[in-house]
Amino acid sequence: MSLQDKLDALKTKFETEMAPPDVVAVMHRVTDELIASGQAGRALHAGDRAPVFALPDPDGKLVSSQDLLARGPLVLTFYRGAWCPYCNLALRAYQNDLVPALDQRGVALIAISPQKPDGSLSMQEKNELSFTVLSDPGNQVAAALGVLTAPTDDARGAQRVIGIALTELNDDGTPGIPMPTVAVVDAAGIINWIDVHPNYTTRTEVADIISALATFG
Repeated sequence: MSLQDKLDALKTKFETEMAPPDVVAVMHRVTDELIASGQAGRALHAGDRAPVFALPDPDGKLVSSQDLLARGPLVLTFYRGAWCPYCNLALRAYQNDLVPALDQRGVALIAISPQKPDGSLSMQEKNELSFTVLSDPGNQVAAALGVLTAPTDDARGAQRVIGIALTELNDDGTPGIPMPTVAVVDAAGIINWIDVHPNYTTRTEVADIISALATFG
């Protein structure tokens, strides 16, 4: 079963058993509007330089992209937060199916979200993640990459109905979240490949990431 098959099953369960129909309707509409806006296509592209960052890990220690790149290429995955069931499922899949392949190639996986460091810790512990999980206060890196979105008022209202208050979960108290994104960055800091998902119920397949790493041997 592919990652997307698992995500589709989760979506069906969530929309039929866990979320009220009016909430589901709002989420469908705002997702369709984001796709139609073309924002995903305006993100940085292959050949662009990846944003430079120094972001806190779950212990509050700053982790620098320059230090990471000094050790080799990176796979950056931007996710919405520990509150997002689709993000949890995807990061578990990356832990189980992607990390071993990356380790063989000397490539580090870095997961980035706007949530507070304790949210990153929760994500890391709950899913037994061995890779680095960082907080992006103010979504500065996501914005520089071009994948930051601001939920509409009705989307935020629908989220509150199901117990999600982004202004309380995000490190800087704002409601912005990134579109789920994976970027392969070479040791020189150049984006070799990027996959942006304006539909938050979809994610990049492990096989596609591994294929994108072919240039690293």
